[in-house]
Amino acid sequence: MANSIRIVPLGGLGEIGKNMMAIEYGDDMVVIDSGVMFPKEDMLGVDLVLPDTTFLLENRRKLRAILITHGHEDHIGALPFVLRDFNVPVYAPPLAYNLITIKMREHHAGRDIDLREVEAGDVVKCGAIRAEFVRLNHSIPDACGIALFTPGGTVFHTGDFKFDYTPVHGLPADFHRLGELGRQGVLLLLSDSTYAEMPGFTPSESVVGQALDRAIGDAPGRVLVTTFASLIARVQQVIDAAVKHNRKVAIAGRGMIDNVRMSLAKGYIKAPDGTVVDLKRLDDLPDHQKVIITTGSQGEPTSVLVRIANKGHREIAIRNGDTVIISATTIPGNETVVSRTIDNLYRQGAKVLHARNAFVHVHGHASQEELKLMLNLIQPRYFVPVHGEYRMLVAHSDLARAVGIPDENIFVLEDGDVLRVGRDGAGREERVPAGHIYVDGMQTFDTRSLVLRDRRALARDGIVVVVVPVDHATGELAGRPQVVSSGFVEANEAADMATRIESLVERAVNDGVERSEEWSYTASRVREAVTTYLQGETGLRPMIIAVPLEV
Repeated sequence: MANSIRIVPLGGLGEIGKNMMAIEYGDDMVVIDSGVMFPKEDMLGVDLVLPDTTFLLENRRKLRAILITHGHEDHIGALPFVLRDFNVPVYAPPLAYNLITIKMREHHAGRDIDLREVEAGDVVKCGAIRAEFVRLNHSIPDACGIALFTPGGTVFHTGDFKFDYTPVHGLPADFHRLGELGRQGVLLLLSDSTYAEMPGFTPSESVVGQALDRAIGDAPGRVLVTTFASLIARVQQVIDAAVKHNRKVAIAGRGMIDNVRMSLAKGYIKAPDGTVVDLKRLDDLPDHQKVIITTGSQGEPTSVLVRIANKGHREIAIRNGDTVIISATTIPGNETVVSRTIDNLYRQGAKVLHARNAFVHVHGHASQEELKLMLNLIQPRYFVPVHGEYRMLVAHSDLARAVGIPDENIFVLEDGDVLRVGRDGAGREERVPAGHIYVDGMQTFDTRSLVLRDRRALARDGIVVVVVPVDHATGELAGRPQVVSSGFVEANEAADMATRIESLVERAVNDGVERSEEWSYTASRVREAVTTYLQGETGLRPMIIAVPLEV
């Protein structure tokens, strides 16, 4: 198709998190957002999940810019890792710009990137693509949709959004500009699907402020509030309630401290002098004058709230009379760890308010009526639902049909699917790599790595290590094998089983004429013999490691 546009989702479609969308016209390409996903429970030891950027590396000569819609982790969290491989401008609205600056400084990369601040209404040129930032609302200030103007047509990407007529920060969405884009003609709309299954309208952020005010005012003792470190509007609401009820506010958690400090300096958070104090200064106050804002709303193992719930925080311990407010929606996959945290807080005597028992949070995403309003304002020819698990994308596509978009013009994509759209038609192309990249400490590995598979095997069935003394010259057994196991059977069973395994290994090494001086061959025989025996005896398949001890 002549003058066509390629849409390449690298994250965020068919899943919640790690949002990244590449949009290509001719020899020019931009990427919208670069986010992380928080690991699920089966991703053992993993700290973060990143998008696979293989496609971008293969097309790096085309990449002109990375465009950021807003400052949440699932939209900016991957930048410190992605920008190691790309030297392109990053355009971000003001709050996102400041949050990225903090993040890059933490990764010791602040001076190495070309980060540029833009305002709603600004237009930046990226080769043959012009990108305009359009004001929308979300649960964080300065959220923008992005209109991409190309010779092949206009694409509008909403980012995460909702229509909030009484936002805590800033102005309502720019309905005039949205309608103007629709009248001018939009070829393709890419729209947030996170709450496409939710009927009606999403409540305003201001409603939560009233609920937080009541909860903090009614609390007999300390109040601990946990939310996302980037949810600046919620922090402001907590501070407003604290001021009203004559409480001081302390911040706990490095990410939260950095973001609040920046937001106070830049004017995103306003507080009377002396309201926000160091955590240690709260010790001098009675409990009914204390509020602590922490990280940990998603049950992250090292977060402040989880360490408090596990009695592992050095400065904060729960006591009777405390009220804990979890002001966040649990990300799918985190339900178990969040529930465990809540249980542990209750066990220690706290009263816990969360989304299921109190109105202490509203989500930042458009519900069905707002999604239909966006479709009617933009009036796209083609539609692709983005940002959501597959059922959410399907629900959003149903809404598009309901407002009159033809079925053949709606495409439900997943990460790695490629869509080419133009004025003369649209169609799918061959998929590109778009799996997970796992971050564990200082290392990264992808889905082809055996690391996670091995960790799951260890967690499920344990490990058996067989140390085999072998003659360096001949490869023959030079002593009795030694067996050590962990996470496999009870200690009283392990000794008897180890004796039987040792005899089995002796036969596996010495029997037959196929004896070889190559250790890899001997190790293979040992693993095969031990695996077969243990599976027959126990029904388990522990990881078997054969270790040579050359003598």
